[in-house]
Amino acid sequence: MVRGDRLLTSRLQLYLDTAEVQHWQTWFPTGMFYGVTSNPLLLERAGVPCQVDTLKDLARQALDLGAREVQIQTWGATVDEMVTTGLQLGAIAPEIVVKVPVTRMGTEATAQLVERGVRTTLTGVYTAHQALIAIALGVEYAAPYLGRINDAGRNGRDEIATMERAIAGVDSALRLLVASIRSVEDILYLTAHGLDTFTFSAAIAAEFFDVAATNQAAIDFEAAAQRMSG
Repeated sequence: MVRGDRLLTSRLQLYLDTAEVQHWQTWFPTGMFYGVTSNPLLLERAGVPCQVDTLKDLARQALDLGAREVQIQTWGATVDEMVTTGLQLGAIAPEIVVKVPVTRMGTEATAQLVERGVRTTLTGVYTAHQALIAIALGVEYAAPYLGRINDAGRNGRDEIATMERAIAGVDSALRLLVASIRSVEDILYLTAHGLDTFTFSAAIAAEFFDVAATNQAAIDFEAAAQRMSG
């Protein structure tokens, strides 16, 4: 079985949460990432204009680097504007998922996008009951912000675990795309509680490989190989 087939059998989906192309170039060769996620704040930090044509080019770069899914957030001051932009983003490629904030206006826009066949994620989820909105709309993903839930004075891990139990309780296909992750330990804890979809920064990606004992072992293995190859 080839590596690609093995990856397709795994429930785990990891995303890079950045619009910095150099981060994609650094981390996609590891083979561990399923896709990339972005939002207007991340675009601003990367100096990428929030324009459909620019995002079309950005998405193509991600897909060319091996991303199997690219999540891009729509915008607009009205429901109609959010829907229009969302339709344009969704038309870029089948691999595009349009993110929409889980506000009243965003939910109305999402309902229209879902009806028109656009893949969607409700984002900015801070409370367990907001997952019920995503379930009711039939979106593919809902994105809870783990770190920011903690910042609000609640236990983000428990809140997200409650969301996952609610999803299982009604036998929904919704996936929680956990964002605002600040440590690898958060990911490990949540995978042990049934979560399987995460997006995080390049700094968190580096934590996966920051294991001194493993790195030293690799150095020792290579040194032995070099000694014995002569």
